[in-house]
Amino acid sequence: MSRVADGLDAALDWGVVGGYTRVGSALRRRVDHWCELEGESLAGRVIVMSGATSGLGLEAARAFVRMGASLEILARNPAKAAAVRAELSAHRGARVGVVEVDTGDLAAVRSAAEVLLQRHEAIDVLVHNAGALDDVRHTSPEGLELTVASQVVGPFLLTGLLLPALRAAAPSRVLWVSSGGMYSEPLSVAHLEMSSEEYDGTVAYARAKRAQVTLAALWASRLSGERVFVHAMHPGWADTPGLARSLPTFRRVLGPLLRTPADGADTLVWLAADDACLREGGLFWHDRRARPVHRFASTRRSDTPEERARLWSWAERTSGFKLRRKDA
Repeated sequence: MSRVADGLDAALDWGVVGGYTRVGSALRRRVDHWCELEGESLAGRVIVMSGATSGLGLEAARAFVRMGASLEILARNPAKAAAVRAELSAHRGARVGVVEVDTGDLAAVRSAAEVLLQRHEAIDVLVHNAGALDDVRHTSPEGLELTVASQVVGPFLLTGLLLPALRAAAPSRVLWVSSGGMYSEPLSVAHLEMSSEEYDGTVAYARAKRAQVTLAALWASRLSGERVFVHAMHPGWADTPGLARSLPTFRRVLGPLLRTPADGADTLVWLAADDACLREGGLFWHDRRARPVHRFASTRRSDTPEERARLWSWAERTSGFKLRRKDA
């Protein structure tokens, strides 16, 4: 990259509004000379993705199928999943499967993993995209706060259960779709699940997204040498149904500056198709570049080796999955 491109990128990133809106992606596309992803081929690859029935996930699913991948959609709403499958299957040669699962229901996640392992000996890409920002606190069947259950614990469990297929496809990828909102929250296992009295949907969402980014790095470290590359990314501010439902005022104010869903999904699709993410695991990406995981000293101070170890132990204990070495 040129110094001009690096300088512009840094200014956009720290400016946030410019970097997260369609202005940032449009400028970076030009100065970084992004390749057109439609020219990439995913033929022969199996991609498993949650949250593929609307918004960014749907746009990514469309791209994956156009690029020739076999796609497995994980969805909790069978009607929506059937409609998306019908649309995607219209592409010539499309191979699209559906597994009904709520990622916040750990028993359902285990059943879904069994189905996927029966269908595929090897899985090339696992995408954790399901997630919602809810104003009202809900609990999972296991009694966990639902934001944490569906966006942290369930994906952690699914990653572990699908490891045999991910290892079989190596070099493979696990991609977590996080949010820039995680920058506002420190890493704190003790405060990850919010009580009914203190519950704030925006804060709960940001804390879960912080945990996702940290777990991606921890998975990458523990799988180092196995060629299973784990990354997190954030899409910027995109105009999706989820944003309209959860943050209507924010959507109204930003209006024309919001990215399209396809623009927001670009880095996710790029990470699934390009080999740039196979050089080093555990990074946090936005607009096809690795980004820092902290912007504030307060969150950086919280991100200690001890707190990271607590998060991993908590995830293993809560999900019921304990990672063992490949040869164990």
